[in-house]
Amino acid sequence: MADEFIKGLGILTGSGLAWMVLASWYRTSSFESTKQLIEPLGSGAPEGIFNLMGVILMDVFLWFALLGALTFWVLIPAGRQVMAALQERQNA
Repeated sequence: MADEFIKGLGILTGSGLAWMVLASWYRTSSFESTKQLIEPLGSGAPEGIFNLMGVILMDVFLWFALLGALTFWVLIPAGRQVMAALQERQNA
């Protein structure tokens, strides 16, 4: 169980840090704003291939952080509990 926890934590912190860096570049217009990191992107599509890749990766990192932590903290342990219960039923 400890290895699943640390894998989920590593995914959450690594992807979360990458998301925060990209969101601070692309979604923060002013540091006096109360909507830092969650502002809309602005008018139009980002110009240039690297800006477009950054915006796409920002969303990828956010979802990877959330779904990765959920997978290792909830889904895998729940699956193991289900498999153990099925195995116990089969042996009884």
